[in-house]
Amino acid sequence: MTPRSYQREDGIIATHLVAFFGEMKLSEIRRGDVQKYITQRSGEVSAASVVKEVNVIKHILGLAVEWELIPVNHAHRLKGPKPAAGRVRYLQPTELRSVLQACPEWLRPIAGLAVASGMRRGEILGLRWLDIDRSGNRVMLPQTKNGEGRIVYLNKLAQQALGAVDSEGVKPTDRVFNESQMVGDYVTQTFARSCRDVGIVDFTFHDLRHTAASWMRMGGADIHTVAQVLGHKDLRMAARYQHLSPAFVSDAVGLLDSAFAEPKKLPGRKASARRLSSP
Repeated sequence: MTPRSYQREDGIIATHLVAFFGEMKLSEIRRGDVQKYITQRSGEVSAASVVKEVNVIKHILGLAVEWELIPVNHAHRLKGPKPAAGRVRYLQPTELRSVLQACPEWLRPIAGLAVASGMRRGEILGLRWLDIDRSGNRVMLPQTKNGEGRIVYLNKLAQQALGAVDSEGVKPTDRVFNESQMVGDYVTQTFARSCRDVGIVDFTFHDLRHTAASWMRMGGADIHTVAQVLGHKDLRMAARYQHLSPAFVSDAVGLLDSAFAEPKKLPGRKASARRLSSP
């Protein structure tokens, strides 16, 4: 579990689960109790938040079973509300250029790297100089959101973004973006303000990641490649970009034509003999 995941789960337990379950012992929690929690929270927060909180309950009870503190995990296989489909919001190249020009100079390479690589905000801001392999044009991320490391390959735009950062006198362990102002929320808020300045609405910093994925799909990358670039362990996370490449679906359906096509008629025996005997 990453430190960020630990903090998120600890916050859910302290803020929500303790308030609802109170002094109940783990052995006293039944399926109906968890269902009541789901019903109550569904009227207060989004479906995605409820699912995260229920997963924490399942995790706690699962550990209690594993440690032989309780015999059964009553939350096992209990389903929370279905989250809404993930949004896909991306910019056209001309829009992106306008937004990047409107960004403050310190934010420009951060935003450029996000759209050029598809990396998450936290991955970019946590990047250290020792994570960058310039000879191989790649970045080694030691630990990502899903708890695993991955390699991010750098295209020319990503290389230009990193090249715009002053690296003079830095140590290998220094962060690439190490200014005190470059904390996550400040980056997000400043980027949103830059978008508004050029008339781009309903677009967030995280949508730069969607832009990278959308451009890859429309450029011909298959859905498995997009998932690998973005670091998705579950292919369903990348399925939201499936519709952006209708040509591939059309071509796949077109393959059926050859399967159902009538075989070509071979020339008759007499016709073949005439062609063979003709000078």
